[in-house]
Amino acid sequence: MKRLILSALALASTSVYAQNLIEVTLKDGSVQTFQTSSVEHVRFTQGDSFTITDDEGVTTSFEGTVASVRFSKHHAIDGTSVHTIAHSIGLGWNLGNSLDAHNNGYAAETAWGNKESTLNTFKSVKEAGFTAVRIPVTWLGHIGSAPDYKIDDNYMNHVAKVVGYAKEAGLKVIINIHHDGANSQYWLDVLGSSKDENKNTQVKAQLSAMWKQIATKFKREGDYLIFEGMNEIHDGGWGWGENLKDGGAQYRVMNEWLQTFVDAVRSVGGENTYRYLGCPGYDTNVDHTINEIKVPEDVVENRLLVAVHFYDPYTYTLNNEKDEWGHTGVNKESWGDEENMTTTFSRLKTKFMDQGIPVYLGEFGNVHRATERAESFRKYYLEYICKAASDYDLPLFFWDNGGTGAGQEQSGLINHETGEYINNGKEVIDVMVKGFFTEDPSYTLESVYNNAPR
Repeated sequence: MKRLILSALALASTSVYAQNLIEVTLKDGSVQTFQTSSVEHVRFTQGDSFTITDDEGVTTSFEGTVASVRFSKHHAIDGTSVHTIAHSIGLGWNLGNSLDAHNNGYAAETAWGNKESTLNTFKSVKEAGFTAVRIPVTWLGHIGSAPDYKIDDNYMNHVAKVVGYAKEAGLKVIINIHHDGANSQYWLDVLGSSKDENKNTQVKAQLSAMWKQIATKFKREGDYLIFEGMNEIHDGGWGWGENLKDGGAQYRVMNEWLQTFVDAVRSVGGENTYRYLGCPGYDTNVDHTINEIKVPEDVVENRLLVAVHFYDPYTYTLNNEKDEWGHTGVNKESWGDEENMTTTFSRLKTKFMDQGIPVYLGEFGNVHRATERAESFRKYYLEYICKAASDYDLPLFFWDNGGTGAGQEQSGLINHETGEYINNGKEVIDVMVKGFFTEDPSYTLESVYNNAPR
């Protein structure tokens, strides 16, 4: 717990979390403010002038005599309970196919067709009704050799710039290590590590070195910023590969990596001592996560979240093999309707949330359709999942890859450069915002169900 010590005022110690605002009212009635997002301790001294000095030696001087001091939260996650954590993160948006994009082993924001994001991008995301953004980051091609695994300063600064845009817009933010583990092709090789302990030791050393660097870069940023250890780690079989017949070897490696991630971030100190950390299960698959994840040990309580993805049924949501979904749908998949969704969320609640461990859906989505009827089912699916997620205390992040067409992988809602809507992006977002944030007691999951397209 961070301590704020008002030594000269002879007041008791007061605990504050990151991103809090201190308002100092002077006896002449004027007010001075001080942000604590970059410090763990603030010490006041009083007189005709007083100073606030943080633990890194930075001193701010004020003229005047203190009359009172007030503390207020600012842009922080409310950690009171699983419910408050979930709803202060809320409904999120993925900056997909941007900082996670890569070609020939080299990550670049524009590699997959999107232009560089801007402050306007994130202002538009906020104005549209989202409260959080996930910024997937692939680091390939920007990593030095062992043992330091130095991340290129220019690339690190670029990531920080984009995070800064989201912060300025007032959004909660998640950043991660994304496609570095894709299909066990790159350095985050879970298949190779499960077969060779020397390989696993090397990967853990690199994972630790990289997260220490990322955590150091952002150590002065408050808990609006969440770190997510990795993304969709699997052996190439998307959860249906050797992991099903290797006696749990890959799951054990994954759990070791999660512990390595948590330990590395905590070791850096600063705001990282208390930062929320996202721990994805194997392939972010719900079943594998429920059955196999070992939530890491931590030096602080209640600061770890479990991350899964939800695209059920993927043949509908991602591949566009079917046009309709739900109990009124006709051209639909044979599985994955409303009951599947609520049953899945209930299982997550029983396994994790009821034990005090928050869960978030780092990705969900549904591609744009070419016909009005197909779009009506798409909007129904998105309203239903957002309402169900809200009811089950699951923050969730829509996967927006910037795609402007209709059909498979066309998930764009907001232009990643300008912030303008893509296709019927405003209609779709409004439906999701309604689903997650509506507090009218007459608006229920049942009422959404009863208003499905016919």
